[in-house]
Amino acid sequence: MAEYKVNKTVREINERIRKGKAVVVNAEEMVAIVRKEGKVKAAQEIDVVTTGTFSPMCSSGLLFNIGQQPPVMKVSRLWLNNVPCYCGVAAVDAYLGATEPCDDDPLNKVHPGRFAYGGAHVMEDLLRGKAVHLRAEAYGTDCYPRRELDKDITLADLPNAVMLNPRNCYQNYNAAVNMTSRTIYTYMGPLKSNSSNVNYATAGCLSPLFNDPYFRTIGLGTRIFLGGGVGYVIGEGTQHVQKPKRTERGLPENPAGTLMVKGDFKQMKARYVRAQSIVGYGVSLAVGVGIPIPMLNEEMAWFTGVSDEDITMPVKDYGYDYPNGIPRELARVSMAELRSGEVTVNGKKTSTVPVTSYSMSLEVADKLKESIENGEFLLTEKVEDIPSF
Repeated sequence: MAEYKVNKTVREINERIRKGKAVVVNAEEMVAIVRKEGKVKAAQEIDVVTTGTFSPMCSSGLLFNIGQQPPVMKVSRLWLNNVPCYCGVAAVDAYLGATEPCDDDPLNKVHPGRFAYGGAHVMEDLLRGKAVHLRAEAYGTDCYPRRELDKDITLADLPNAVMLNPRNCYQNYNAAVNMTSRTIYTYMGPLKSNSSNVNYATAGCLSPLFNDPYFRTIGLGTRIFLGGGVGYVIGEGTQHVQKPKRTERGLPENPAGTLMVKGDFKQMKARYVRAQSIVGYGVSLAVGVGIPIPMLNEEMAWFTGVSDEDITMPVKDYGYDYPNGIPRELARVSMAELRSGEVTVNGKKTSTVPVTSYSMSLEVADKLKESIENGEFLLTEKVEDIPSF
């Protein structure tokens, strides 16, 4: 067990939050504090560091229940605004995937594979108070005789609605470039030919899992800001890498950790849950996620002092290498370089394009900071670790 000069507990920090005495800063502010004061003094002075990200998170969705009305039914197929939902759960439970496209999307009829409307749009419509059309079919049984249901509903009409996201908050990711001679359309956005742009997706020093790279404080039961409401980490997400290659600061050099999260959808706000139609690729959902990091000791202060200069990511070719499973790294660039607007790839200066909104990520971190300072948001201790090494 490491010996630290500073030792705090989540319980002690929560008591300071209740009394209005907690010192809370966002992760961007913490960079300057650690540089100036050092990690020990920073850990003594700061109680909580808030992180934030607002980025496309395709592996997201809505678990909901439509309620029963006589005669009752066991739904086998269900659509919301003509977007198919998965119904193999229970009688009137269903799951709407954010990336599921509308069955009759007019854009797809003209340009196959290019969808303008999907599950993410249904989710945003519901949060905006709009009515969506529900259509359901069933094969009928003695106990569930109804075979069809057709009506308009709003979010208020759903007895239960839970955002349940299998994979959010990627810990590092590729920067994407296209080395072929034609423009390609990817989940990282359009990539022009001959490495004319580099697209990247991370909030850098604000990003939650860069601020706790070994998951010291984040695990099952961690309370988080999710979509403008309160959510929880329920474990590692899909595609979670347990033993990534790390830098001296403990930062993974490639896509690594992920989180599975949930939250009450009815608490959320459309500002932090936004549908996206990615040209030539399909539908995605931008989700605002903020995670508070308790300053238990100087190790956590050191981790949360991570800067954009410390964070590096690989540049990968999405024109040929990525779709063919070739792990070639064309360059390694820092977040600071990416945010400067230009990086060098194979000797060529290339413009950079963020897929993640840094300004919205900062807003998420600051909203969480405000909630903690106002005593409205208390921290939780994880009840189970997420494997990280």
